[in-house]
Amino acid sequence: MLTKFAAVAVICALASTAGATESLRFGVEAEYPPFEYKLPSGELAGIDIDIGNAVCAKLQIKCTWVETPFDAMISALISRKFDVINSAMWSTEQRRKQIDFTSVIYVTPARLLARADSHLLPTAESLKGKRVGVPVGDTSSDYAMVHWASHGVNVVSYPSQEAIWADLQAGRIDASIESQMTAQAGFLDKPEGKGFAFLGAPLVDPKVFGDGVALGLRKQDQALRTRLNRALAELKKDGTLDKITQRYFSTRIVAP
Repeated sequence: MLTKFAAVAVICALASTAGATESLRFGVEAEYPPFEYKLPSGELAGIDIDIGNAVCAKLQIKCTWVETPFDAMISALISRKFDVINSAMWSTEQRRKQIDFTSVIYVTPARLLARADSHLLPTAESLKGKRVGVPVGDTSSDYAMVHWASHGVNVVSYPSQEAIWADLQAGRIDASIESQMTAQAGFLDKPEGKGFAFLGAPLVDPKVFGDGVALGLRKQDQALRTRLNRALAELKKDGTLDKITQRYFSTRIVAP
């Protein structure tokens, strides 16, 4: 039987949870098309925005969006500036030390992007002495530091994806590690991407890249995690997530 004080604590906790989920605040950095970006009108758009709105509709709650730099996303979540990270963040072993994740939503390969005639490959031997751009705080940065930095590859961190593409085009860096889908839509399919290509096979390291993209939340918010997982499972089962991602890609990326 609950004591009086324990019962009061449970009631307060349930009331707090109910209040928190009336409006679900997603943290996002809108600089990674087609996953999250801004339309000319300033409106947020992209796969993750559509998925977030679908989750909120399934839970019958209101979505709000808090724009946050990607490298500050976890600290902002922990300090309660928003409730859930929804910004193409991979669920990795390192990140799970600080926060929890929902079930995996989708998986996209990481690739080396460089000039098509550079003959570079995604190996330490090929990239030795070269400058490789990566977004600060991203899993691609972790991969480059683990596999290449100690072998003479110059890993250059950037605050945004657009800054990487600008320096790649200008020749200030030799290559970059990219989400295949982001780079295809945001760079290669545009005039500035002419002459560039993905080189070599996709990068593989489950310990660094983790399981796939998921929603991130605070470890203590287990009731919210359960609700999000239930909503995502229903959206996978009824085909909603496939329909969302197929608006942007011809290949299936939704995790089983």
